Amino acid sequence: MNRRFLRLAATFGAVGALAGTTVLQAGAAPAKQHAAARHVLLISVDGLRQADLARYTAQHPHSALARLVHGGTQYTHAATTIPSDSFPGMTAQVTGGGPGTTGVYYDDSYDRALLPAGTTDCAHAKPGAEVDLTEDLDKDKSALDAGQGLTGLPGSILRMTGSPQTLINPAALPVAPKTCKPVTPHAYLRVNTVFDVARRAGLRTAWSDKHAAYDILNGPSGNGIQDLFTPEINSNAIGFPKGTDWTKDNRATEQYDHYKVQAVRNEIDGYDHSGAHRTGTPAVFGLNFQSVSTAQKLPSSDGLKGGYAAKDVPGPLLAKNLDFVDGEIGSLVAELKARHLDSSTTVILSAKHGQSPADPAALTRVDDGPLLDGLNAAWRKAHPGAGDLVAHSADDDAMLLWLSDRSQAAAEFARTYLLAQHGTGTDIDAKPKAFTRGGLATVYAGDAAAHHFGVRPGDSRVPDVFGVAQYGVVYTGGTKKIAEHGGAAADDVNVPLVVSGAGTPAGVRDAARVHTTQIAPTILALLGLDPRDLQAVRQEHTRVLPLRGGANPR
Repeated sequence: MNRRFLRLAATFGAVGALAGTTVLQAGAAPAKQHAAARHVLLISVDGLRQADLARYTAQHPHSALARLVHGGTQYTHAATTIPSDSFPGMTAQVTGGGPGTTGVYYDDSYDRALLPAGTTDCAHAKPGAEVDLTEDLDKDKSALDAGQGLTGLPGSILRMTGSPQTLINPAALPVAPKTCKPVTPHAYLRVNTVFDVARRAGLRTAWSDKHAAYDILNGPSGNGIQDLFTPEINSNAIGFPKGTDWTKDNRATEQYDHYKVQAVRNEIDGYDHSGAHRTGTPAVFGLNFQSVSTAQKLPSSDGLKGGYAAKDVPGPLLAKNLDFVDGEIGSLVAELKARHLDSSTTVILSAKHGQSPADPAALTRVDDGPLLDGLNAAWRKAHPGAGDLVAHSADDDAMLLWLSDRSQAAAEFARTYLLAQHGTGTDIDAKPKAFTRGGLATVYAGDAAAHHFGVRPGDSRVPDVFGVAQYGVVYTGGTKKIAEHGGAAADDVNVPLVVSGAGTPAGVRDAARVHTTQIAPTILALLGLDPRDLQAVRQEHTRVLPLRGGANPR
């Protein structure tokens, strides 16, 4: 066996050669017959930071994660989107574009061109609508199957439909003024996805995620993903105390994640996610993990302290959960090997977002409710007869505001007010902790916010105010969270990115700055498809990840 194939086999600990493998250069657009891989398995571990991966693999050199890293190319300075939320983070990975291009800024945002959900008299309705991509779209958000009506849950969840758009309540969707019809999540996305491109090429596609609203990944065609498995993560966790959803207990989140792992194992075996119908192994497929994220955010769970014990040092709950995710990823890799797919599959590991702060001493919880109430009151006082200034907000460890008055003066009013606020929040131990400047480090207002996201002022979806939180600030009215994401802190943005297996050189560490938007064109290039078939790639000139050029061997 020559050195080249030894490297490929090292990824999975397997022996075998991949015929016709090529190493893809940045910007490459190979013809389909030069595909380096037959399958690409994309794994997103929500909340995982590059610092977490580096520490874990150093301490566990024989782990599944370490084998992935050593068997491929690791990009140590990869960045996800800003805002670092799940929906812009995931759409970036499969479209090649950021929020300004995809039109997706958050899982709960606002669009001034649409009409509110439930509108029937479209001729007289005032534009401006919340765009909710959370569990609130489900027919039954309390049910793991989102309202499908399966019996025997949770054990029967793999029988959930692979077409979750059928489980979305149309009355919860915003309405298009011209057609007076609900706008589905996939129709809301402004650009196509790798799933769209793969399907047009006759390849099979699948994905597993946490809400039926991930119908958005189908792309504008509405049918990019043939098998979309989306058990509802914010539903009632069956078998756990009443009022507990699958994110409120880390053990429950692990159980939930395991359902998705089993779905992907079935797909590796050549079946649909249920394991009941033979379909062939998808060319593009994968899943996200949620359990690292809950282990970072929960103060405690299952008798273990959550979050970080010290800066970048996982506490006992997070350490346990990193082991869990490593084991689950190891089971997927083992399944690829058992089905003799290891030499023809590329595994891409990344994260939709990180989590902040990874230094418990930095945490400052700030209740955003009084801040926004105060802003609205100040606006009404300065403008007698006016209504509230804030039409919609999304605040985690960033602040996104859509205003009722879109003038530059109104945006500057909001900016000035917020930066003048100070008060008392809580620290990691729920003790009082002072905050200044509304908890914000930088505020982009009006035109500056539009320019920050690369769109024209007046774009219907861009926030009027985008506030970058001070490091450690989390906007929450309680003490049940010790970390969040959505902002621009390094802990939020600096995520892992590993490309390992077929078509990749092994043992490579690349310190160049790359972005998770580059995952999408890389998937297509590995499969021998043209990355320029992605609209966002053409708009943003997104490049294929360098799998040779610029890389520094270990």
